[in-house]
Amino acid sequence: MKLTICLLAFLNFYDAQENITYQKPSAEILKLADYERPPGVLMNTKKDWVVFTYRPTYKTLQDLSQQEMKLGGLRINPVTNIASTVTYFNNLKIRKINDKNETQVKNLPADAKITYISFSPDEKKLAFTNTTNKGVELWVVDMETASAKKLTQDNLNANLGSPYIWSNNSQSLLIRTLPQNRPALIDSGKDLPTGPIVSTANGKVSQNRTYQDLLKNPQDEKNFEVLTASEIYNVDLNGNLKKVKDQDMYAGLSFSPDGNYLMATVIKKPFSYIVPLSRFPSTTTVYDKEGNVVKVVNEVPLNEIMPKGFSSVRKGKRNMTWRNDAPSTLVFAEALDEGDQYKPAEYRDEIFTWEAPFTAAPKSFFKTKQRYDGIDWTNDHYAIVSEGWYDTRNTKSFLVDLNNGESKVIDDRNSQDVYSDPGRFNTVKNQYGRSVVDMKGGKAYLIGEGFTKDGQHPFIDEMDVKSLKKKRLYSSNLKNAKEGIVDILNPAKGEILTTQQSSSQYPNYFKKNIKSNKAEPVTNFANPFESIKDVYKEVITYKRNDGVTLTGTLYLPANYDRKAKKEKLPLLIWAYPTEYKDKNTAGQNTQNPNDFTFPSYGSFIYWTTKGYAVLDDAAFPIIGEGKTEPNDTFIPQLVANAEAAINAVDQLGYIDKKKVAVGGHSYGAFMTANLLTHSNLFACGIARSGAYNRTLTPFGFQSEQRNYWDVPEIYNTMSPFMHADKMKTPLLLIHGDADNNPGTFTLQTERYFQALKNLGAPVKMVLLPKEAHGYQAKENIFHVLWEQDQFLEKCLKK
Repeated sequence: MKLTICLLAFLNFYDAQENITYQKPSAEILKLADYERPPGVLMNTKKDWVVFTYRPTYKTLQDLSQQEMKLGGLRINPVTNIASTVTYFNNLKIRKINDKNETQVKNLPADAKITYISFSPDEKKLAFTNTTNKGVELWVVDMETASAKKLTQDNLNANLGSPYIWSNNSQSLLIRTLPQNRPALIDSGKDLPTGPIVSTANGKVSQNRTYQDLLKNPQDEKNFEVLTASEIYNVDLNGNLKKVKDQDMYAGLSFSPDGNYLMATVIKKPFSYIVPLSRFPSTTTVYDKEGNVVKVVNEVPLNEIMPKGFSSVRKGKRNMTWRNDAPSTLVFAEALDEGDQYKPAEYRDEIFTWEAPFTAAPKSFFKTKQRYDGIDWTNDHYAIVSEGWYDTRNTKSFLVDLNNGESKVIDDRNSQDVYSDPGRFNTVKNQYGRSVVDMKGGKAYLIGEGFTKDGQHPFIDEMDVKSLKKKRLYSSNLKNAKEGIVDILNPAKGEILTTQQSSSQYPNYFKKNIKSNKAEPVTNFANPFESIKDVYKEVITYKRNDGVTLTGTLYLPANYDRKAKKEKLPLLIWAYPTEYKDKNTAGQNTQNPNDFTFPSYGSFIYWTTKGYAVLDDAAFPIIGEGKTEPNDTFIPQLVANAEAAINAVDQLGYIDKKKVAVGGHSYGAFMTANLLTHSNLFACGIARSGAYNRTLTPFGFQSEQRNYWDVPEIYNTMSPFMHADKMKTPLLLIHGDADNNPGTFTLQTERYFQALKNLGAPVKMVLLPKEAHGYQAKENIFHVLWEQDQFLEKCLKK
């Protein structure tokens, strides 16, 4: 009877929304959604300057309606020559960290659209780009005078990211500009094709994801080449220009630490229709100060063929960067197993260093038994090398003595084991202005998140470099608040930079002395969500039927009487499945009841104001131990997670088990559709921007490495589309009509909706104009909240 009433209400609700215009949610929700966003905070490495960045809370439909071209994995505005997805700031304020009041930056551009903000190496200047209605300009702020100045015209090319880098002397910048003789773009909608689109395969096996926004035809290729081509100029702080390099498709520029060399990576042909630009051919060349070629240091061919597995990589030199602790030395890795994780090999990667002017051969530096995962250089004769292996989730780090090549294991653990996470090394700037691990006096310092079975306690450890023994210098134990450690300002004096927050206190920065335990505020942002400051919040812990420990953050309406429990509330569960290789790590808790309660369209928290209980970020682990893969038992584990969550809240006495809804975004939407299909636990569900037919992502998805032909039964069983005839629970499907996420094509929702509708399921589909995988326009976000509110009221209350 309950289901029948809900279906009838849902169908009536559906008929009433034909050809509807944009709507706003109810007053309680709108009060939270229509808020003024506090500024963002940017600090220099010395932590003596604070920059406040201001932007509108949301974008608008007009922002999303700009001209756009989708090429090679990029989304570009061909008029302004910057990514169409970029988020702009409209104001900047600055202050010294010890001052009380911020200073408005003077002479900012009118109607500013600011992005790509960065400090100069000496941290006395702040560069940023401004986008006009014609293009991108470069501006610089003098920190002492708080005054901005324009350096270039609006002719920079930001189609491949930031169009500038600082020179090491902080007196000039290297910029990418539009070529002076740039050809016109081809309008593929008007120009007649000159032939068919032809692709060939050479018989080699490959494993490529289902990418979006790829090149499709020769016209796209020509437009891609036009839009990515730049000329390189040097511009000083007075705006004087000097040409450095002629036109090419420059994808990356970086100076050596001593500033004597420039490394430039250029995209080459042939392009590809099946992989994005990151896998196009490229050539990396090192130049001297005058722009003369010193050495071609890397040539990467088109990479359309990749071995199976998340620990597989391409052949050849990769991860090529400048070594931070040396004047002009490159470091890179090269696979010893041809990049194929399934080929037996004692060592997987070899790391090399290569000193300028690169006349001698590269020197072998270190070999890893797992896949190379990066190097942290130090201010002493040590380096910290990391390696990892996806299948086992193992991660290791080694302290390598650069004098003799000896190494010691610093940590060896499961990368998903948050309780054993040793933290990150504290860094400082060296003589070249590059970040290195602070290792003065034979000591290094680690900053950790501090998750434990007894709660979260962020910490600072001191590590002795010789013995690797650690001493805990500080462990946060704030009552009714959460502290995050941002930086160690002065280890000797015990001065650190932290953030503090609580469920009702917006996160703010503090300077703290861990010896005296005194803290002084650096920022003082107010809570923009006062109307829910009294909402009850608790992290609950419960067990799945197989003994796995689960957690979720429970919210109850502010006026709900938790002792009397006279009213049984409807429950909303928001979740996202995560894969693990063992039960212990899957059961670890990373939720903190003192996290600030920040309602966003990505959760159900708004509905505490409407009389709902909400279980947010409910743990939905999918575990595959040993040789078993997590997805081998995806559906039963999914249902077990949901059942455990509902029972846990029900046992507290707060909810009506017949009035429970589930929701999720992306993989959480995939989860939602499966739960409604394979269980009778829910009265309704909300699935946003998901993928529902895994045969449309046949070469892997999420954490699944196997392809469809390896395990067709897994792909079919996990696909809600394949079981659409079983789905009879009301479902609200929402999707951006311009989704750019690999695999979650808008077509996924359209085809799933069509199947459900034709099979008689109670389903509604809402496609949001101009939206990608995440939603940004105020009009669309407000309407999503309205749709969800109407849907939940109909299914759970009326």
